[in-house]
Amino acid sequence: MKFGGTSVEDAPAMKRTAEIVRGRRDKGLEAVVVVSAMAKVTDLLLAAAAAAGRGDKAGALAIGARLRHRHIDTAAALLETERFAKLQLALHAEFDALDDLLRGISAVGELTPRTNDLVVSFGERLSSRVMAEALQERGMQGAHVDARRCIVTDANYGKAAPVESAIEGKLAEVVLPLIEAGKTPVMGGFIGATVEGVTTTLGRGGSDYTAALVGGGMHAGAIEIWTDVNGIMTTDPRICPDALRVKTISFEEAAELAYFGAKVLHPATILPAVQKSIPVWVLNSRNAANEGTKITAMADKCASPFKSIAAKKRLTIVDVVASRMLMSHGYLKAVFDVFDKYKCAIDMVSTSEVSISLTVDSNQQLPEICSDLSKIADVKMEGNKALVCLVGEDIRGHNGIAGQVFSAISHVNVRMISQGASEINMSFMIDEEDVEEAVRSLHKHFFTNPDETVFDVTGRDNANRIEQESKA
Repeated sequence: MKFGGTSVEDAPAMKRTAEIVRGRRDKGLEAVVVVSAMAKVTDLLLAAAAAAGRGDKAGALAIGARLRHRHIDTAAALLETERFAKLQLALHAEFDALDDLLRGISAVGELTPRTNDLVVSFGERLSSRVMAEALQERGMQGAHVDARRCIVTDANYGKAAPVESAIEGKLAEVVLPLIEAGKTPVMGGFIGATVEGVTTTLGRGGSDYTAALVGGGMHAGAIEIWTDVNGIMTTDPRICPDALRVKTISFEEAAELAYFGAKVLHPATILPAVQKSIPVWVLNSRNAANEGTKITAMADKCASPFKSIAAKKRLTIVDVVASRMLMSHGYLKAVFDVFDKYKCAIDMVSTSEVSISLTVDSNQQLPEICSDLSKIADVKMEGNKALVCLVGEDIRGHNGIAGQVFSAISHVNVRMISQGASEINMSFMIDEEDVEEAVRSLHKHFFTNPDETVFDVTGRDNANRIEQESKA
């Protein structure tokens, strides 16, 4: 069971989370709990690290002091006096260590990726301690586990890669005995350590990844991702208030959505689950009665061609034109080697005899990339673009789908199109300013008469009824 930052953001949220865990235990299920840092804490820790790195010791320590008060106040509201007194000592010790670290960074005047990982690791280390005590006090035998004892990674600080074979052994050694003793292990997501014990992080969104690694490593019956929405939706409800909850979706479809902008899941999250055929549930900790979305290896048959629409903004199109290298052997390789050199991921590619158009979301090193490309071709960039991605298991099985898609957005200028590279997605590039209009038009066209076996139509009907009653 993984709980995101909003599920542990304060004492009331942690109490809700504890009751959700109790519900699983009351059903006779054994649970391992993975928690993110309290909401906004990771951002504040990054800010503290950055302040210390530029020599602003006072600013860094001020952030640390704010976080200290927030965690201690939360613990005080959750726990009885005696248990709180013991936890308070542990929390003060953690924050004293954080303060010492920030002072050291400030004195040196340099923030390395390795040290940055150590600073931001405090968020999950602290929230997991508090959550474990909350479960313990409520009779669920919460047992804190430092995730760095189990999640073994390489030394790629900021985005470390897990060593899954080593993780499985550590889980059997550290976590399994706790479960066998009737306890509820609680660990922080997002963080790990190298074989040598140096703290690492899995990258933003990595708590989901931790949950999948733990679930996969322990051959769990299910992996639950508890967040603050009712599951995977047909599109962003902020764009389309009538978006529907998707009841069930395949691993492949969910992975495509996650990569192309859906915020509910981290793109890498489901890989360990896929490998072990473990179902993943996306659930709402603020509405625990909702069934959420079930992600499985195979998708249910769906009368609708698409399951969901995602949008990814802040992209740049790079046009590479080289008429002088027409039909030249090795031209494509030379272009992609440049992107590989800068470890820049490419979202979409379109080619003709003399030109290649690519889309990237890493703008940081684009000037260097374009400089290298200009040695072999003419290069042009277009920023402020967005990729709209429609995902469905059987796109090729529906005749005329491309015609329907582009008829629905005939009033929007489309810059690039990709269909065929994947059997389950159709993507195109448009201007950022056109995203909401395009998504609304597509959603209206494809989800007016949804398949009730796959989509939660009842939820939408109830919402519409409540809205009409409020207006009346």
